[in-house]
Amino acid sequence: MSYQNLATDERGGNGLEFQSFLGTESQGNGGRLSPGPTPSSRGYLHNQPSASGFWTVEYYQQFFDVDTKTVLMRCYAALVPTNDFVSDVCDSKPDMYGPFWTLTTVIFFLFVTTSLASSIGSYLSDKPYNYDFTLLSVAVGLVYSYGLGLPAALWALMRYLGVTEWGLVEWLSVWGYGMTVWIPVSLLCIAPIPLLRWVLVGIAAVLSGYFLVRNVYPVLALAEQKSTRLLVPLIAAIHLGIALTLKILFFSYYIVKEIGVKEPEALPTSPVGPTNPTPTALLF
Repeated sequence: MSYQNLATDERGGNGLEFQSFLGTESQGNGGRLSPGPTPSSRGYLHNQPSASGFWTVEYYQQFFDVDTKTVLMRCYAALVPTNDFVSDVCDSKPDMYGPFWTLTTVIFFLFVTTSLASSIGSYLSDKPYNYDFTLLSVAVGLVYSYGLGLPAALWALMRYLGVTEWGLVEWLSVWGYGMTVWIPVSLLCIAPIPLLRWVLVGIAAVLSGYFLVRNVYPVLALAEQKSTRLLVPLIAAIHLGIALTLKILFFSYYIVKEIGVKEPEALPTSPVGPTNPTPTALLF
């Protein structure tokens, strides 16, 4: 019986060969398999650039994509203004959720703390107290007009002057977070000490005003018209006016007790008329 050597493949093995069907991307990668096609390369809709306009919900969703930790960190940065808020704190990605949350919380705290402090003052003054819900309407109009209306007006003015460094979101974000200081102040002003309330309101006005001017002035300085710098004292005057208004409307409750003894009630007098003639003296 004779044996005959069979020709074997020089590459060894059993003559089987595996072929790659992943294309030529792995050829120049040292034989390593390259990752498969990504969702964006497959053409999925949610990974493609969004072409939605400002009238759609998707356009505004990006400004509310923020977590609670980030909002609280930005609120703290507004209370302790050491860095540029938009570029450093917000990393040039301002949000809209934080400003709306801050302004709404300020309105809630203003009404609740004022009602609580006024009821306590009325109790200590031995007087009845009725809740004044008109203060809630005043707080809504005042806070939203200042926190949303004023920055929107400044954005429109600066856009008209050709300054596009900030968009509307940046202006609203700075003003909204700048109102954070009024949340702890409204709680501390429950104390029935008039001097303490004046000091707290003054600190809040200076702190929030410094935060606004620190962030707004560099943007105003970009305008070619030097007169735009006059907006700084105007903003400061409006800001102080808002602080004084909050002090008068929401932080002006006092404990008043009657001094001395109540006056005795007058005795009822009998009417003088035909049925009760006044006695007259008889002269002789």
